[in-house]
Amino acid sequence: MDFSLTAEQAELRDSVLRFTRGRLLPREGAEEDGFRRDLWEAMAEFGILGLAVPVDRGGSGLGVTTTTVAMEALGLGGADSGLLFSLHAHLWSVMMPLLTFGAEDQVERYLPGLMGGRMVGAHGMSEPGSGSDAFSLRTRAERDGDDYVLNGTKTFVTNAPVADLFLVFATVNPSRGFWGVTAFLLEKDTPGLQVSPPFEKMGLRGSPMGEVVLQDCRVPATQRLGEEGQGSTIFNHSMIWERGCILGSTVGRMGRQLEQTVQYAKDREQFGRPIGDFQLVAARIADMRMRLETCRLLLYRTAWAHEAGEPTGLHAAMAKTWISEAAVASAMDAVKVHGGYGYMEEFEAARDLRDAVGGTLYSGTSEIQRLIIARELGLDPR
Repeated sequence: MDFSLTAEQAELRDSVLRFTRGRLLPREGAEEDGFRRDLWEAMAEFGILGLAVPVDRGGSGLGVTTTTVAMEALGLGGADSGLLFSLHAHLWSVMMPLLTFGAEDQVERYLPGLMGGRMVGAHGMSEPGSGSDAFSLRTRAERDGDDYVLNGTKTFVTNAPVADLFLVFATVNPSRGFWGVTAFLLEKDTPGLQVSPPFEKMGLRGSPMGEVVLQDCRVPATQRLGEEGQGSTIFNHSMIWERGCILGSTVGRMGRQLEQTVQYAKDREQFGRPIGDFQLVAARIADMRMRLETCRLLLYRTAWAHEAGEPTGLHAAMAKTWISEAAVASAMDAVKVHGGYGYMEEFEAARDLRDAVGGTLYSGTSEIQRLIIARELGLDPR
């Protein structure tokens, strides 16, 4: 069992770290400014948006594990977590489904813009009345000749206010349950598609989120992604990618947080000595390190399983649950070690805590992940 990076992976990690520290560090107060398209285009220029895209499609053709190394380096380098959240929504919930299920003309039409930074993708599944019960959606898609007519509302749509392309899920037949769910590609100027202003969120403020309303939205059948009723397969495919790779930048962020907290504990003095010399402070930081190591093991175990062709549902659910909850716990520890300064916006500790809370909610709540884990063990929780 070898836990070391290959030469290629180590080189990529160092390259992404240099790029992130040179180009992606947010300016002061940047998280309040919303989406930074200049940073988005910088990531595309560097090649971040094409890491997992096959070489014959113009990408780097990297495997899941190596891509995860790059995602961790983005978080470790200090890129704004909101920007990275938008990146993950774009890559794993729009680009990968397009590559896997898209018709050739769809891939040729949209992939260059999505990979080149000229387009931003958004993924619409959640609705005002359906969150964890994702497939109880009410958005309808009715066939009308060569078109479909979509009606419904999607909410909590990451990137919606700045998106150029929407991957939207609707049902063609509610009586068929998830077998009726179908996916569609909608361009932002599609008649009948309306997007709300950005929501005000607790954290991840560099990632805009909004509501998408579809009102008699006529979509050519050629804009359907995959076949009718294949929406659940497409959605689950994107979640496997997202629940694995999205956690890479979270683990990287935890590494950066640990480095900053250790340095602060060495520099900050109370009662004539560094606060890191006090046992309770040192023990808190030790807990942060242990969480980081266990998170990294779960992260790369999931990536390995994905790459090896093994079922990843159990691994992804365990990684998603543990890493997201560990990130909140470590962010809270960082705030406490920093004391009053940790509560101030000028320090990253406060922002990290607000950003980390979202991880227990998006891409399936911790409660849902625990149900997935239990069912993988042969239980039937209801």
